Amino acid sequence: MKRAFDIILACMAVSFLLPPALLIVLLVRLTSKGPALYWSNRVGINNKIFNMPKFRSMKIDTPSVATHVLADPKSFLTPIGAFLRKYSLDELPQIWCILKGEMSFVGPRPALFNQDDLIALRTEKGVHDLVPGLTGWAQVNGRDELPIPQKVDLDFEYLHHQSLLLDIKIIWLTFVKVIKKDGVSH
Repeated sequence: MKRAFDIILACMAVSFLLPPALLIVLLVRLTSKGPALYWSNRVGINNKIFNMPKFRSMKIDTPSVATHVLADPKSFLTPIGAFLRKYSLDELPQIWCILKGEMSFVGPRPALFNQDDLIALRTEKGVHDLVPGLTGWAQVNGRDELPIPQKVDLDFEYLHHQSLLLDIKIIWLTFVKVIKKDGVSH
């Protein structure tokens, strides 16, 4: 049921979001050197690595680490990077991963391949058995502001309470949080 929901919602989203996505591609290319998409190695279900696209919001020489680890994340942003991140528009290309089955609309956010602390905690709690999501229970309960143990606790809570109704609630809360720009620190 969840996979069918993802495919239907992704197809609807692609038809609605294609014009803004093309505009973002153009703006990224016009305002900074490098490609419009940034592909990063992420940890998927059962800790399998997959390649996840985002609209590039950081300069091409930015280290491949979690943004909060950077000394001055804002110094690495492209001219439109802050705007893309504030409204989570950099995440739109991940619909491709949803269509491929590597991601879902709702699940734990996919960890970077080198976030060993997050990966270890998720594995310990069984969260690694979930398909990662474009959004998740941790996202609507704090986003960037949550420490890793708290994120994993929320992912664990989702693991044990997941349902189509909870997924719809999380998608709605995500929409509200993005519009209000809640929980984005960089």
